Amino acid sequence: MKREYHKWFSPNLSRDMELLIFGQSGANVIVFPTRVGRFYDYENWKIVDALRPKIEEGHLRLICLDSVDEESLYCNWKRSEDRIKRHIQYENYILEEVIPLIFQTNHNHTLISHGCSLGAYHAMNLACRHPKLFCKVVSLSGRYDLTKQMNSHRDLFDEFYNEDIYFNTPSHFLSNLNDESVIANLKKMEFVFAIGKEDAFYENNIHFKEILEKLGLNYSFYTWEGEAHKAKYWANMVRIYL
Repeated sequence: MKREYHKWFSPNLSRDMELLIFGQSGANVIVFPTRVGRFYDYENWKIVDALRPKIEEGHLRLICLDSVDEESLYCNWKRSEDRIKRHIQYENYILEEVIPLIFQTNHNHTLISHGCSLGAYHAMNLACRHPKLFCKVVSLSGRYDLTKQMNSHRDLFDEFYNEDIYFNTPSHFLSNLNDESVIANLKKMEFVFAIGKEDAFYENNIHFKEILEKLGLNYSFYTWEGEAHKAKYWANMVRIYL
């Protein structure tokens, strides 16, 4: 299995960024790490190994990103408006730097957005905001509203709310979506998401499913027994859903 390490200074983030690519052909899967996670976690957790057959057979190519969560969503000393601005800079890094690299190094321009836990939020948010780019999103154990406390998981913006937060909260902006051209692009995309029945984000997933239903989108929603919010479960999930 081909493995590539890339590092460069990001103009969007004004810092060095690293990523790993596994495979050389097939659909490109942008993999977001979990909360404050790193680009090498998927490899260390053996989730890459779980996908080895699909990678070696040329069906999938993983692009494992680094996070800036400690500078954005989980940077507690920053003002909430600055946290979301840093998050948007991270999105621009992906759109303007990572995706061009992907297309330069693989003739297959099919894009899938994927992540687990907070990475599932990142994956779903990016795909819903830019549906023309993606054919599929696979989000596992995700939370699609960061503005509400869910059990021990707090409101990440401390009750602050503005337009940037609205347009980066999938369960908010999809609920009010009425632009038929955007809806048409979303309908071309496949939504796959899974959650454990005892996960703190379970009810949020049920609510999100209902939003997708109302929009008439193509989704598959799966529930697992227990919390199922660990790497060993995600390794099994990706074999099935990715």
